[in-house]
Amino acid sequence: MPDPAAERGSTAITLATIAALALLLLAVLAGAVAGITGQEASACTAQPAASSAASSIPASYLAGFKAAGTGYGIPWTVLAAIGEVESGDGENDGPSSAGALGPMQFLPATWTLYGDGGNIQDPADAIPAAARLLTANGAPGHLQQAIFAYNHSSAYVTDVLAWAARYAAGSALCQQAALGPLPAGTTGKILAYAEAQLGKPYQYGATGPDTYDCSGLAMMAYRAAGITIPRTSQAQWAFGQQIPASQAQPGDLVFFAGSDGTPAAPGHVGIVLDPAAHTMIDAYATGYPVEEDTYGLPASKGGLSPVVGFTRP
Repeated sequence: MPDPAAERGSTAITLATIAALALLLLAVLAGAVAGITGQEASACTAQPAASSAASSIPASYLAGFKAAGTGYGIPWTVLAAIGEVESGDGENDGPSSAGALGPMQFLPATWTLYGDGGNIQDPADAIPAAARLLTANGAPGHLQQAIFAYNHSSAYVTDVLAWAARYAAGSALCQQAALGPLPAGTTGKILAYAEAQLGKPYQYGATGPDTYDCSGLAMMAYRAAGITIPRTSQAQWAFGQQIPASQAQPGDLVFFAGSDGTPAAPGHVGIVLDPAAHTMIDAYATGYPVEEDTYGLPASKGGLSPVVGFTRP
């Protein structure tokens, strides 16, 4: 049972959920290719308007989701989606098989961190607690990463985003905007693909669509932009044009010796996100999802410093 949320049984992705997710992904692709317009970006600064589907949310819950969304800068639709997936807005509020309780399904130990002294069973306390947990894990800038932290399941992230898209009226592009602006053109397509995989599990040798290893993620992100690169990190290092660190740009590849490689044949690779901040997207290792990591810094994870080098395929 992932900390802190419990499931209401296995997450079932219905045809309606798949349709909602398809609309969401189409909007993401549109934003990546054409860019989110100034008008759309401005609209994303406000809380989404409610769709007709949101009428199924109990009035007290809807008010709570909107208040917490505004207070913590998180789209209220994401909080509402978590409330639906976790408990059906209180219809099944536990205890779960793992001991999770309340409408937002917190484990008691996690509640002590985010409950702020409130009542775990009271939506007026539980909804803001969920918002605090999400912000502690990267929301609103990295919503998928934050949702994965709520429940460590890629299917869960997919289901929550699908419900969030269903509850929002005309705001699907804001799901991508929450991940941060993308550069135009090829780089934008590479990063759009990589960011869409955030939260998915690591699996050695995997190339998606549900699991990845480091070089599989890099290969598929470049393929999404129409660029063919080799499969392994060692071959990717040999294939690309090596560039100095001072010239690294978003979308470049950054390499590390890793646990199974050497500086001459790197065993780990990531996709540069922000060279100024030393951030990248990578599939780090077993037990870690696709995530945003730092590289080349004292606080970087083991094996992510020092950097072997950068390439631009």
